Amino acid sequence: MADNKIQQVKQRFSIIGDSPAFISAIERALRVAPIDLSVLIIGESGAGKEVFPKIIHENSARKHNKYIAVNCGAIPEGTIDSELFGHEKGAFTGAVSARKGYFEEAHGGTIFLDEVAELPLTTQARLLRVLESGEYIKVGSSEVKKTDIRVVAATNKNMEEEIKNGKFREDLFYRLSTVQINVPPLHERQGDIWLLTRKFTNDFADRYRTAPVTYDETARNRITSYRWPGNVRQLKNIVEQIALFEAGKTITADVVSHYLPEGSFTPVVADRPQFDYTLEREMLFKLISQLHTELQQVKEMIGTDNFRTDKPKRDSHISTGVVEIKRTPSSIFADNDVPTHEQTVNKPFAHEVTAMPVDEVTTVRTLEDTERETIIRALERNGGKRKKTADELNISERTLYRKIKSYGI
Repeated sequence: MADNKIQQVKQRFSIIGDSPAFISAIERALRVAPIDLSVLIIGESGAGKEVFPKIIHENSARKHNKYIAVNCGAIPEGTIDSELFGHEKGAFTGAVSARKGYFEEAHGGTIFLDEVAELPLTTQARLLRVLESGEYIKVGSSEVKKTDIRVVAATNKNMEEEIKNGKFREDLFYRLSTVQINVPPLHERQGDIWLLTRKFTNDFADRYRTAPVTYDETARNRITSYRWPGNVRQLKNIVEQIALFEAGKTITADVVSHYLPEGSFTPVVADRPQFDYTLEREMLFKLISQLHTELQQVKEMIGTDNFRTDKPKRDSHISTGVVEIKRTPSSIFADNDVPTHEQTVNKPFAHEVTAMPVDEVTTVRTLEDTERETIIRALERNGGKRKKTADELNISERTLYRKIKSYGI
C-alpha cells in the first residue's frame, strides 16, 4: 500500500508511530475498510485499539453515516440488551417510554463494540442474529426489525481461553473475526516510545501554556527501556504528570523513576523472554533431586548401617560423626551443571566426603543458609554489583534482589 495513504491516515487521526508491526495493522485496516466485513481488533488495554474502527469507518462507503462506539464492559448486564437493541414502553420497571437502541440509531453506519468479550451470553446470542441476518427484536417487543450495520469489535482478552471457559460463543467469535487486526503492545514498538513522549510533552505545554520540560540522555534511556504495561495510555499519563510538576526543568532518569509505579521497572530486552518463575522452581527441584542422588551414593560408599539413628555402631570410624558434602556455590543455581542420570550412575563420585566430630557440629545447615552464603560470596566476588552477581548465579536480577531482601543481606 502506498506510503502517502498511510501518512494521510496518520495525520488525520494524529497517529504517532513507525514500527513495522503498527504500520502493518494500519495497512490491514485500510485494506478491509472498503469491504463490508466484520472486524475483530485484538490488543492489550491502552494499546490504541480505538483508533482502528475510526480508520475503517472513515475509509468505507459508510463514512457519511453514523459511527457509534459502545463500551460493553461499562454497561450493566441488566440494561445491555436495552442499550444495544432498544426497548418498548413498559418493557421493565422504569421504561416509561419506548427507546431506540444503538443498532437502530446507527442504521447504515458502523458500530464499534469495545471490550466485546464482556457481553453476557444472552446478549451474544442476540448479536449473532444481527450479524447473520441483520435482524433483532427490541426488549419487550415481538416485532422483528431489520438493520443495515457494520460491526467492528475489540477486546484485550484471549478469545480462545474465553471460548474454552464457556464465556464466549465460538460461532459469534468466527462471525466477528472475519478479519482480525492485532495491535502490538507499546513494548514491541520500542522505537515509537520516544516519539510519543515528545508529542505528549509538547501537546501538554501548548494546551496548558506551561514551560516545556527537557529530557537528558539518562531520562530518555529510562523511558524507552521501561516495559509500559499500561501501554500508550500509561505513557501519556506519566509524561503529563512530569510536564505538570517538573515544568521548565531538565528531567533525569531519577526523576522519571520517581513517577513510575514503585517496583515495576522491567527493562525491555530485545528477543529475550521475561523471567519465568517456573524455571526457578524447576532448578530447585533438580537441586533437591541431585542432593538425594548424592546421598544415596554416599550411603553405598560407606555402608548403609552407618546412617542408622536408632542403633549406631560404636566401632565404626564414622559412628560419632556427620557426613559433610562439599559443593561449589554456583551449582546451587546453575541449570546446566545438574548431572543427568547416566552421569551420576556411570561416573565416580567426585564430591569430597569428610567426617566431622559430633562435638564440632552445633547446627544443621539448611538449604536457605547455603543459598544465603552463596549469594554473599558471589556479591563479594563481583564487588557488590547485582547484575554481574545475578549473571554468575544464573538467575534474574529481580530474583536476586528479592532474595537479598529476604535474607537481610
